[in-house]
Amino acid sequence: MVRTLVAVAVTVASVTAYAENWPQWRGPFGNGVAAGTDYPVRWSRTENVAWKVALPGIGSSTPVVWEDHIFVTCPLDEQNGVLCFDRTGKLRWQQRLGRVRHGKHKKGSGTNPSPVTDGRNVWVYFKSGDLACLDFSGKVQWRRNLQQMYGEDTLWWDLGTSPVLTEDFVVVAVMHSGPSYLVAFEKRTGRVAWKQDRNLDAPLESAQSYTTPQVIREGDRELIVVLGADHVTCHDAKTGREIWRVGGLNPTGQKYFRSIASVAVSVEDEMVIAPYARGQTLTAIRLGGQGDVTQSHVAWVLQRRSADVPTPIAHRGKVYVVTDRGEVSCLRITDGHVLWEGQLERNRNHYSSSPVLGGDKLYLTREDGTTFVLAGDHFEVLAKNTLDEFTVATPVLVDGQILLRTAEHLWCIGKRAGNE
Repeated sequence: MVRTLVAVAVTVASVTAYAENWPQWRGPFGNGVAAGTDYPVRWSRTENVAWKVALPGIGSSTPVVWEDHIFVTCPLDEQNGVLCFDRTGKLRWQQRLGRVRHGKHKKGSGTNPSPVTDGRNVWVYFKSGDLACLDFSGKVQWRRNLQQMYGEDTLWWDLGTSPVLTEDFVVVAVMHSGPSYLVAFEKRTGRVAWKQDRNLDAPLESAQSYTTPQVIREGDRELIVVLGADHVTCHDAKTGREIWRVGGLNPTGQKYFRSIASVAVSVEDEMVIAPYARGQTLTAIRLGGQGDVTQSHVAWVLQRRSADVPTPIAHRGKVYVVTDRGEVSCLRITDGHVLWEGQLERNRNHYSSSPVLGGDKLYLTREDGTTFVLAGDHFEVLAKNTLDEFTVATPVLVDGQILLRTAEHLWCIGKRAGNE
């Protein structure tokens, strides 16, 4: 019997309304695919810009959008800050949540994790360990500090995993040197619902992960898929219990295979795509199974056609991969066969933001704020759009507009809200 899988981040009253927003880092269903098709193709610092606003501090998180609310995190006077704008760029409110813990890496910050929202509340998480729930007026509903509760962050670099929502909980993955775990908090109260250890025998820095889990639904069961510490694991969203695992991502025991790019899940093809080994391997895993499924559920593995930082897209029989140096590939998901490939113009700047598929076009943003728009069915660069500002956040495509968060500004590309 064919299993029905639907990628979800949160149960909402209307799936249509949910899809028309951008409630988490990777879009409506966490897979880097935007709803709708009519998105801008060409822009510059002065052309096709609806508005831009200056941000009060440097951060790396991707904004999230729900109807007329845009939420973004950044430092505010040495505090962890949450800002809410309306769709015209007007500041609605700002909130401070604990002392900021600044980034170590030149690309990082204390606000790498992206917010997540269900249309009623918004949850934010920071390098300091602060996790909080705010309502849409900016009032703090509850606040916890994971490092005070469970121990200090031992990551060598800057915490990057974003919180995710299940039907009942907000879930955070903590994977570092030392006790690693998944923890679920009740959305409304902040009470700990479950905590699941995730201690795998990965050496040194390979035990450390900056990835974000993916929430999926298999029949009537909700699952959480996690990449890190040389393994992909799948957990029951209600209890945290591990259901299956795939190992072997680091067969020679390399000490420095920390993971940054997250898993991508194809709903239609029932496949998990796991980039690993600092961009040297791409592993496809069939969903389902029980226990250690390393030998039975790995569909294929590709060498040197992967990504270290950008998370791939898995969608409708295809996998879209962009490497840190701008090599783009489209693969057939069933067997990894290359459908098309190409090299974007070579440049000293790398790619840290993840690709987004908007309709039949692929959007790829380089660290210098240049976004390339590609045809989705073959390698063709349709446009090169430059903002000349450092960028590691992923583009947000919603309601015919593109939001680009740079180190200095939040840009809105496209028609102004309400314009025909």
